[in-house]
Amino acid sequence: MAAIRRSTVIWEGDLAHGTGRVSADTSTAYTDLPVSWASRVERANGRTSPEELLASAHASCYAMALSHILGEGKTPPQRLQVEAVVTFEQAGAGFKVSSSALTVRGTVPGLDAQGFRQAAETAKENCPISQALHGNVGLSVEATLEAATA
Repeated sequence: MAAIRRSTVIWEGDLAHGTGRVSADTSTAYTDLPVSWASRVERANGRTSPEELLASAHASCYAMALSHILGEGKTPPQRLQVEAVVTFEQAGAGFKVSSSALTVRGTVPGLDAQGFRQAAETAKENCPISQALHGNVGLSVEATLEAATA
């Protein structure tokens, strides 16, 4: 069974001075988030960008993939904190997303640092958002295992 999700953007004006509003139609988790060209290339000023939304998608997808891999290995995580940094830059006459750098800090009882790094790399290669970006965007992951709390 395929899962289908929908989002809508309303854009008004030209690229440089126009603004838009993006809404998650399926979940309604967010509605009318402001988006603009300036929020992509200058300061966010309270507005989001496609790259910020991509970073959110990649970080959350990756966290789920890593959690699954760790659970399958009988070492479910106590906590994962994932950050994705998506780089949007000029490339020739246009612009492109050039990289998505993941940083994960995890508390995983019963797992050593090497095992955590291996699981982190496997998750980077296999999360569906990574797979969608693979070959088009540079992907990296930095993984740090933290001590379990009592």
